[in-house]
Amino acid sequence: MSIHHAGWRIFRRHGELVIDCEWPLLLIVVGLRPLIRSKTEMQPTGSTFAIVNQKGGVGKTTTAVNLSAALALLGHRILLIDLDPQGNSTSGVGASKGAGLGSMYDVLIGADPMFHVIRPSPVPRLDLAPSDVRLAGAEVELVPAIARENKLKNALKPIRDMYDVLVIDCPPSLGLLTVNALTAADGCLIPMQCEYYALEGLSALMTSIELIRRHLNPGLRISGVLLTMVDPRLKLCEQVAEEVKRHFGHQVFETAIPRSVRLAEAPSHGQPIFAYAADSRGAEAYLSLAHEVIGRIGLEPRWMERGLVGVAGPLATAAATPSEDGGDQTDG
Repeated sequence: MSIHHAGWRIFRRHGELVIDCEWPLLLIVVGLRPLIRSKTEMQPTGSTFAIVNQKGGVGKTTTAVNLSAALALLGHRILLIDLDPQGNSTSGVGASKGAGLGSMYDVLIGADPMFHVIRPSPVPRLDLAPSDVRLAGAEVELVPAIARENKLKNALKPIRDMYDVLVIDCPPSLGLLTVNALTAADGCLIPMQCEYYALEGLSALMTSIELIRRHLNPGLRISGVLLTMVDPRLKLCEQVAEEVKRHFGHQVFETAIPRSVRLAEAPSHGQPIFAYAADSRGAEAYLSLAHEVIGRIGLEPRWMERGLVGVAGPLATAAATPSEDGGDQTDG
């Protein structure tokens, strides 16, 4: 159920009736008891991460979807923002594209407020700001706009404090959509495929990040570099990993994402890896990554206090009991 009106909307999120408006409060009705939660009581941090790499096929969307789901499983309120016109993050969490409920195009080009397009996902505590195909033309439409690089940053201001972490899935380019994401973000997370070509575009990406830092977002930092599609049986993977660690040092996450059939299959079912194959190596890796991210930004895991087990089914089980037997690298 979702009711929209100018300046406010009513919808159901994770079994709760939510009245969302421009005022600084969130009214939640649980059963017959109304509860008003102030920003102080919610204690969100609103840390914003852009998942960025101008090279396609390195695991940006897979990381955006599964890291967001893992953080939500650990009890945090997460907003996944899909800025990629392909909309794979949108479908990856089980939402339909072009459902007529608004998208990030309406926010960036139509100046709609974020709460008009945010919708709940099937994963508890994970909300989605979806993409649609119209974003493909947004790069051109943003060119003549005033303060075009700050569109997303300004749009996020009213809702940042509603979430612990905001994750932005960027398109595989360094155009205006990615510039908007980097301008709005506190940090960027860079997925790096363990192949030679992944190293070639690294200098261009670092140059772009430095330009954003110098002219638009002085506080932008590299939150971490994530090695993806790792197959330890290949010598090339080892060599690329060593080169990345030599360049970035402690910024490289200890967790590496294995090459996994289960991770590749999950999007076709519209599910994060924790719903599709909770006992796989991919699920274990992204849960480990979520713990690292939490440690780097100073959040505390909350899944125990919120009683995930029995609420989220296999998702909760994955958070509570990481896999001990993940199977072969290429299968799990």
